[in-house]
Amino acid sequence: MMTKKDSISLAVESFDRAYQMHLKGNIESAIKEYQTSIDIFPTAKAYTFLGSAYGLQGYFELAIEECKNAIKLEPEYSNPYNDIGTYLLNLGRDDEAIRWFEKALELKDQNVNHLSYFNLGKIFEKKGKWLKALSYFNDAILSNPDYEPAQDEIIRLSTLLN
Repeated sequence: MMTKKDSISLAVESFDRAYQMHLKGNIESAIKEYQTSIDIFPTAKAYTFLGSAYGLQGYFELAIEECKNAIKLEPEYSNPYNDIGTYLLNLGRDDEAIRWFEKALELKDQNVNHLSYFNLGKIFEKKGKWLKALSYFNDAILSNPDYEPAQDEIIRLSTLLN
């Protein structure tokens, strides 16, 4: 009989293989390996990355479901909230995406704050609320000073406002 520690170790190995495949663009194989990892020992990270793989294939609804599975396991993990917002943007559901980005920003886990701020900036820019968009792009820079897409948007929007 496998111990919990053994299961976790096998799941991590499977996740690591999936992640390497994912990085190399071998998405189908990555999906299978993420699913194997989840079958062995489900984690929020594995569900989120499985969602990411589905998202790369354009299966945004499926990606959203996997992120919701991640949230059920670990509600304080911000990545799946941000990812759901991104998938909703891809589906043209901008208003619905706002609450997911805002939820990601409320959480203590702050690895994706710059992305959530940036995406909110893009939404409000599309809505013609340029000052609000600029504020979100600035927040993205405060969260991650090296995040070039936000720097580019600040320059572009500032130019349009002058």
